[in-house]
Formats: sequence, structure tokens, C-alpha cells
Amino acid sequence: MFVDKVSVEISAGDGGNGAVSFRHEKFVDRGGPDGGDGGNGGNVILIASRNENTLAAFRFHKELVAEPGGAGSKQKKHGRNGKSLEVKVPVGTVVVDVDGEVLADLTEDGGQAVIARGGKGGFGNAHFISSRRQAPKFAEKGEPGQRLTVILELKMIADVGLVGLPNAGKSTLLSRVSNAKPEIADYPFTTLTPNLGVVDVAKSSLLFADIPGLIEGAAEGKGLGHEFLRHIERTAVIIHVVDAYNDDVAKAYAVVKNELREHDKTLAKRPEIIALNKTEGLDDKAVKSLVAKLHKAAPASTPVVAVSAQAGTNLKELLYDVEKAVRAEREKAA
Repeated sequence: MFVDKVSVEISAGDGGNGAVSFRHEKFVDRGGPDGGDGGNGGNVILIASRNENTLAAFRFHKELVAEPGGAGSKQKKHGRNGKSLEVKVPVGTVVVDVDGEVLADLTEDGGQAVIARGGKGGFGNAHFISSRRQAPKFAEKGEPGQRLTVILELKMIADVGLVGLPNAGKSTLLSRVSNAKPEIADYPFTTLTPNLGVVDVAKSSLLFADIPGLIEGAAEGKGLGHEFLRHIERTAVIIHVVDAYNDDVAKAYAVVKNELREHDKTLAKRPEIIALNKTEGLDDKAVKSLVAKLHKAAPASTPVVAVSAQAGTNLKELLYDVEKAVRAEREKAA
């Protein structure tokens, strides 16, 4: 099951208590204090791994608890430090606290973040010797480890995001140009989770993400796509798939464009390419008319490519434009 958002309770280990102890040696009548310090509690650490694809493991394991530090003991023996808990999460995981503050954004394989720090161990009574206090009979308690509730959100890191109204043909397009095998059927909302596919074009390998269909009001929670809008926040380029048989292609484009804008204003300015899909049953005149309407509805210089994912028409031309746009974005970021 694909899971991309979970709430998790995080508890770092408590520090161990310091010890109260006095030397008991033969021929030493009144030995001095020798209580050791407590060990430090373990941290809770999240590590990004490209081998992880979902947060499903946290559905039934919603508490992450690190090991506490051991107590100090006699002869100034230091308590054992608690073992840190290291947990792997998918690359692209964002850690947010209950107030909405971002604690970590794990965007690179192997990247890690300490989410909760273990408490320091308490000092044993040997630490408190002074000229006025030769035999302290007290020690320090260990500090509690940090405890907090966090939200883990997975935001896929794909080069290209496929968006559009339900049944626009996004999954068919992805299956034709990549190694992905999404479920495909002739009814809306076939895609219930994002699908990923690798596309090889012009000596580049691009990661495509097919986002479940958006409907008007998606940014406010309507339909299914709103749950997955976060997955296109990181995409370099957007392919906006429009069904050529839609009653009003310009409106179909505008609805999705507005939902992107409502979710994140920067998405409306993201480089995009419009793919007018399902053109296999239309004559050239009809296709040119629809392309002209989309050019008029879209920002200036937005490429519009008439394609048929079913028949494979013009897919090479579409991918050429996509690769060119992704390369330009990568050069900007370099």
C-alpha cells in the first residue's frame, strides 16, 4: 500500500542517573565518594534511502523510541550510553512538527537528521566533591530525552509531473514512454496513487510521476488528487495532459492550472508542456483548432503538442520538448 503521510510519536532516550557510592576498601576507614555518571540517552535519527518508496511501515508502528542511558555505578564507572534509533525513510520525506515547522527535509540518498536528542546522563556524587563538601550523599538525575509528535510527509522527487483532469490519459501516456505499468481503464479515478516511471530520452534518464486526476476544488480537499498535490511541488517540469474530447479544452486546462495555483503559487509558474491527448480519431483541422485554443489559454510560449498515447503519435516530439525543458531547469539550478 502506498502511504505518503503519517503521524509518529518520537521519544529519544532518557539520560541515566548518576550514582551515589563511596569507596569500601580494606584499611580505608572512610572512603571517598566514587559514584559514576549516568550514560547519555540515544537519539532518534531518520535516514533517507532510495530503497524505500513509501511510509507504509509507520501505519502500524507509530512510536519511535531510542534506548535510555544506563545508570552510573561505583568506582566511578560511567553508565552505558543508550543506542540511537536509526530509521530509514524514502528520499523526499519532510518532517514537520505539530505547529507546522519543518524540522528536516531529506532530499538526498543517505541524508540524515536527528529528530529528537537523548538526554544527558546525570553526574554521580564523585562529581560534587569540594573543599567544603568531602562526602556528598547525592547525585544528579539524568535529563529526559526529547519527546515530540511529528508528521512525516513524502514528497516525491521527480523530474516531470503528469497532471490533468481524471481520465485524460496520463497513465496511458506514462505506460507508453516508460517502464511503468499503472492500472489503466476507461473511467475516472483509475489512478488512486502516484505512479513513477523512468523515461530514457536524449541520453538522459528522467523520472516521471503520474498524479491522480484533479478536479475543481482539489486544493480545498475535493476529489482524490488533493492528497497528492505535494508530489509535484519538487518536479522541474509539468506535463499538462488534456483530453481532446473534452467539451471545452481551454476550461479543462484552466481548472487544473487554477488548482495548482491554489495549492502553491509557484506551481503555476513552473515550466509546463501541454499534451493534447487522444487525437487519433480527429482530423487535422479539428486538432489545429484545439491546439490554437490551448495556446490562447496558456501562458505565452507554452508548447502544445498534439499526441495520441494510445497510438504513440508524436510522443517523441513531446519527450524532446520535455527533455529540453528539464535540461534548462537543471542548468538554472547548477
